[in-house]
Amino acid sequence: MENNFFPGNKSHFLAWEEEYKHVTWGGPRSISMLEGLLSPSSRVLDLGCGNGRFLLPLSRKYESIGTDVSATAVCRACSYLSKNNSQAECLVSSITSNPFTNESFDAVLCLGVMQHLLKDERQIAISEIKRVMKSGAILVIEVFGTEDMRYGGDEIETNTFRRKNEIIYHYFTREELESLLVGFEIIEMKDIVSEKIFHGKPHRRHQIRLIARL
Repeated sequence: MENNFFPGNKSHFLAWEEEYKHVTWGGPRSISMLEGLLSPSSRVLDLGCGNGRFLLPLSRKYESIGTDVSATAVCRACSYLSKNNSQAECLVSSITSNPFTNESFDAVLCLGVMQHLLKDERQIAISEIKRVMKSGAILVIEVFGTEDMRYGGDEIETNTFRRKNEIIYHYFTREELESLLVGFEIIEMKDIVSEKIFHGKPHRRHQIRLIARL
């Protein structure tokens, strides 16, 4: 485990270290969206890997590397992989400045990460993602959509809110997500909508998943 390119004193990045001290997510999660798109020899980057919920299944099919801005998250991901008799390289690194050389990966997963960045950071992150992708590589992005039940709060940019824990939440439209990926071929874009019951009332969860080729 190596610490590279920490993003400096930005509270919404640093907040994830505190968040991962008391929040865990169950796993593993499905990587079926990659079926038919990658060969077994593919090198895959999981940006914002958290505690390894996607990294574990990735590591069982591909040469995989996971990065996260939280050292606690990366430690948990390494432990999770070890307990499940699997392995992948894990690094502490920011999505806006990663330590990899140009054209290093056949695929990049960025699931539930881009929504926690400010507008200028999202642009930088996409530039970094493009830089490390090989020609023809696959990108999978999943973000919150504007119809999500959590939309709202202390708005600091358009459709972007800062929570009390300092974490940023941005809610995307399909048009915005597509415009962010100039230079990519869009393979699929879909809304993922589900209903959750809280205090006896239905609430909508809304995510957008986009699969693209560079």
